[in-house]
Amino acid sequence: MIGRPFQPGDIIAPGYEVIEHLSRGRRLDVYDAWSGERGTRCVIKALRPERASEQKAQAQLAREGELLQTLSHPHLVRGYETRMTPTPLIVMETLGGQTLAHMIEEEKRELEPPELAHLALQLGSAVRYLHRSGFLHLDLKPSNIVADGGFAKLIDLSLARPPGPAPAGIGTWCYLAPEQATGGNLGPAADVWGLGVVLFEAATGTPAFDDPDESDGDEPSDTEGEEVTTDGPATWESDDPADAGYPRLRESAPPVRSVRELEPALAHQIDACLSPDPADRPALEELLAGLEVAARLPPSERQWAPAPAPSASAESAA
Repeated sequence: MIGRPFQPGDIIAPGYEVIEHLSRGRRLDVYDAWSGERGTRCVIKALRPERASEQKAQAQLAREGELLQTLSHPHLVRGYETRMTPTPLIVMETLGGQTLAHMIEEEKRELEPPELAHLALQLGSAVRYLHRSGFLHLDLKPSNIVADGGFAKLIDLSLARPPGPAPAGIGTWCYLAPEQATGGNLGPAADVWGLGVVLFEAATGTPAFDDPDESDGDEPSDTEGEEVTTDGPATWESDDPADAGYPRLRESAPPVRSVRELEPALAHQIDACLSPDPADRPALEELLAGLEVAARLPPSERQWAPAPAPSASAESAA
């Protein structure tokens, strides 16, 4: 039985009043709410009523809440608290701005190259922080990024997990790396792929990989942040990911410059991220160095890219 979401004025948990029901996924409801204790608005991710008693869903939500409360980075959304009763939920800060997905799909915005490179540097720094904290993100996509005035934040850590063996299919359809689709050992290269997919779409307004044809009704377009495996809730007909549209993710993406004219240096960074073989993708630090150059940061502000060598004339003048 499908449960009714909380309505404006409902008390979703002691101290939290619902202002508006924002969205509903397969697993979660998202609310704009008022925190009486903090005297401010907040965002609440709560398990849907009919799933609130599922132990696996509770564990996944609790894990994400713990990460959001423990990790601290300028480009990661802040988590305030996690509650399991009376309704399992996470309380997070309210962010201004729009999701990158809204900017691309509704506002039809294509980021200019310097803006694109700055966005990539912000996201890359957050991903590197996650990696140094012992976690992969594994769900980088435009709908998980909120941007406001040139400042971006990742808003979802529901699939974050340590590097290592993973079942096939963890991630979001047409955004997951080939190795996520097929299963096996996952490492930082999976998130480098994710950054490349986001940058391709932000640059061109077009996903690097099309959603599968939904006319037959067999293939999902999005896992909606749920950890999906072939031995879990059925989301495709075949036990073989290769039969479920995943060959699209093992083929090479088109060169970004075949869709939009970009500076060669920036286009090279995006294309390199989308190499089908994880070993052929740049390391995250290498990617960040290239993006600093593409963002036209002055040498004094570059953390990753080496400063240019002084010219012979400059040396002789010295």
